[in-house]
Amino acid sequence: MAAQESASRPHQPPLFGWRRVRYPFAVALLFGLLLAPGWKASYAVLFGRLLFIAAMGVLVFGLFERKPRRLPRWLARWVLQVLAVAIVMPIAAWVAYRLTTLGNPLPFWEDKDRLEGFATMSILGLLLAPWMAVSALVGQISGAAQKQALAFELERSKLERKAIDTRLRLLQAQVEPHFLFNTLANVRELVDSGSGQASTVLGSLIAYLRAAVPRLQKSTTTIHEELDLVRAYLEIMHMRIPDRLQYSLHADADAEPLDCPPMALLTLVENAVRHGIDPSEKGGRIDVRVETDGIRCRVRVVDTGAGLWQPAGAAGTGLATLRERLQLMFGEAARLELVRIAPHGVSAELDFPAARSDE
Repeated sequence: MAAQESASRPHQPPLFGWRRVRYPFAVALLFGLLLAPGWKASYAVLFGRLLFIAAMGVLVFGLFERKPRRLPRWLARWVLQVLAVAIVMPIAAWVAYRLTTLGNPLPFWEDKDRLEGFATMSILGLLLAPWMAVSALVGQISGAAQKQALAFELERSKLERKAIDTRLRLLQAQVEPHFLFNTLANVRELVDSGSGQASTVLGSLIAYLRAAVPRLQKSTTTIHEELDLVRAYLEIMHMRIPDRLQYSLHADADAEPLDCPPMALLTLVENAVRHGIDPSEKGGRIDVRVETDGIRCRVRVVDTGAGLWQPAGAAGTGLATLRERLQLMFGEAARLELVRIAPHGVSAELDFPAARSDE
């Protein structure tokens, strides 16, 4: 229970921490230098008295910051601290003079020079100490407000990050293989007809799913892994329409280890098949090329099919989902463009920052 209570209390700075004593001591030393030319006694006594008075002000300021734990509603703690610092100034000056004149037969208040010095230090303390206390309180409030603002900003950033991660998960869940059921239907037809291709198509589908399913739960993957996924997908598509689909894959050696949004390349290739190759009577060719200059990674998926501007070939949700994922992950640093190729075909060009998660 005691540990819980101490943990719930606000953090209190040390009574004589450096940040707390530096300004009062600096002011004490400054006034010591100003009083030194007309000082008749030891300079050590002068600076000792001033530093003692400053230390008492710091001590009282810190004590009333902690005690009493509860105050009447009509009395603010900062008012109590400022009044206490003002009251302690002449008291601290009296104690400083009393301690430094113990060996003298004549009390300091009966010595004109010492009495003037006592009055000077008391008045300076009364004039300056309350304002320094107020300044310290304002600094504390400002610092606390700044820390609270930083804490709120950090918490907001964490919540935004969680929201983005959640949104990415939802978007990745939408990028499931559209052709899964069609492929299974094709496998069933091949099995029913006794075709020897059924086992080959089913093996390619298993390879595809082994590569695809784990990526749906990852926030990033590599170009090399994405190409493996695309290759398995295109093999299945080629078996389904062998006379209407040709393809090639190429990637720079430096590009393969780079990070890539999961299913990004597959989305572009899927769109090329669904909206380019399938609607075309003659089919076509798909060329996938990945290049990097060490700063940017550039992906091009070029098909010679019908194109996205044919009446039956709307872009659908795949590219829209990919654009949103890129926006969440890279902001304005990523770019996805579709370029029409004459006389027919489309080039999908994806450009994003080159990065490696293992570095």
